[in-house]
Amino acid sequence: QVQLIESGGGLVQVGGSLRLSCAASGRTFSIITFSSLGMGWFRQAPGKEREFVATISGDGISTSYADSVKGRLTISRDNAKNTVYLQMNNLKPEDTALYFCAARSGWAGSLKEIPSSYDHWGQGIQVTVSS
Repeated sequence: QVQLIESGGGLVQVGGSLRLSCAASGRTFSIITFSSLGMGWFRQAPGKEREFVATISGDGISTSYADSVKGRLTISRDNAKNTVYLQMNNLKPEDTALYFCAARSGWAGSLKEIPSSYDHWGQGIQVTVSS
């Protein structure tokens, strides 16, 4: 089992920045190492479905983003710290949502935008962008 804990959310003004972190742990980590996990960020605004934000491969080389966040949000990871990050710059009111970290075995590929293709989820952390 993999536990994911998000941190770094909060309230920020339009144009501001935040960095979300997602720390992974679990008693099976001796077998399933963090570097074998494809990691993703999703978000869900009130009354809307959960939507894909970004994903990164286990080695950190491959990334993919939703069109709405390209050029403003950057996903990265530090496998030595079992942590994935989402740097959020030039934030807009439409970025306001509950942000979730997710993990799956291997690179998501064509399934990257489908929440059900991820096996493990964090509890979510709120990001609010005020205008």
